[in-house]
Amino acid sequence: MQLYIANQNYSTWSLRAWTIFAHYDLDFECKKLSLFTSEFYDTLGDITPTSKVPALVDGKISVWESLAILEYVNETYLAGKAWPASANEKAHARAVSCEMHSGFVALRNEMPMNCRARREVILSEAAQKDIARIEQLWSQQMEQYPEGWLFGDWSIADAMFAPVALRFITYGIELSAPAKQYQQKVLNSPEIQRWLQEASLETDIVDEDEVGTPV
Repeated sequence: MQLYIANQNYSTWSLRAWTIFAHYDLDFECKKLSLFTSEFYDTLGDITPTSKVPALVDGKISVWESLAILEYVNETYLAGKAWPASANEKAHARAVSCEMHSGFVALRNEMPMNCRARREVILSEAAQKDIARIEQLWSQQMEQYPEGWLFGDWSIADAMFAPVALRFITYGIELSAPAKQYQQKVLNSPEIQRWLQEASLETDIVDEDEVGTPV
């Protein structure tokens, strides 16, 4: 399998797909492309109709979009174990994963992932509402699964929310104790530590993601 990703410092969707491979130590080849370069578009043009990352090539099969890649890997290589076992919890995990996939637009626009940076931004009311909803979600799950992942064992839901934990560090977002507990669970995980180490070695600058005032 070949997984195509972009700059690890900036690419949230790449992180979501990459995390499942790292967490389960799957055999894959990671191909990193620099954002907004001719190589980026020329390479992806033959793989995905969107010319976006992440993109997965598994033999004759091409899969794009993070959640689709996560579902494909889970079904094809993990016998479904990357979702909770019970039907109720699986439905809940899928719902919050889709909420992350399609929502929180203000947070994404105003707080782009920038792993190397520490910034201060003035957030809109919409972005503050997004933060409050994520804090509520994380806190509720920690009440049910203290010191665990969102649904006890690691799941696709954790992959979907991993970039948010990094964003909150970059922009100094204060969280309630239960939500911060989950954030630390994400940040201390071996896969995220590996991602951050690899991101720290990059030198590319994407100006549109360098928002806010350095602190």
